[in-house]
Amino acid sequence: MTLSILAFDEKTGAYGGAATTGSLCVGGWVLRGDAESGMSASQGSLPSTMWGTDVLTLMRDGSSAADAVATVTSADPGRAERQLAALDPTGGTGHFTGDNSIPVAEARIAPNVVVTGNLLAAPDVLDACLSGFETADGPLDLRLLAALDAASEAGGDSRGLLSAALLVVSRSRPPLTLRVDYSETPLRDLRALHTRARTGLYGDWVRHVPTLEDPHRAVPFEATQDPITPQ
Repeated sequence: MTLSILAFDEKTGAYGGAATTGSLCVGGWVLRGDAESGMSASQGSLPSTMWGTDVLTLMRDGSSAADAVATVTSADPGRAERQLAALDPTGGTGHFTGDNSIPVAEARIAPNVVVTGNLLAAPDVLDACLSGFETADGPLDLRLLAALDAASEAGGDSRGLLSAALLVVSRSRPPLTLRVDYSETPLRDLRALHTRARTGLYGDWVRHVPTLEDPHRAVPFEATQDPITPQ
């Protein structure tokens, strides 16, 4: 009932995930990640948020994405109803699709990228998502948004779309966590939210707060208005 993509940018060391669905609150349900563990996308007709966090814990402790996915899914007797993708800190990928997942339910992988989906309009949606990411220009977050757009143009979720989310983490920047929990145009709204988050006073302000590489950073910020309310 969801489409997601996870990707690692070797040039910047950033990890990112994007997801969209024909139901509510896809960001809260599906995407998990941090720059020391990697990324996960837990979805399906009866998704487990525990899967997403458990696989991150295993990868942070040194398991590959493929091994972490196998460990988490094999221990759950309800796995037939669920789907899981993971991206480890080296860019390795793993995925699982339960036998009861609603067609079209499949996965696509490429170096440093994994795409998973269920209840899709056609298998081409997965291919379009991967191609949209690989052919897009710009930073990781924009390429992930391009991937969702390409998947939507190929048919997307067979029910249409109602929510979308983007998560990007790295050691050198604060997390970028954007969610559109309900909208008739979630991909358009996600892009608009992304523009606000990357520009204006808010975009300037996030360059002053702590990061993993500089956990005590406190560069003074001067602004004429509240930095969380960009012009």
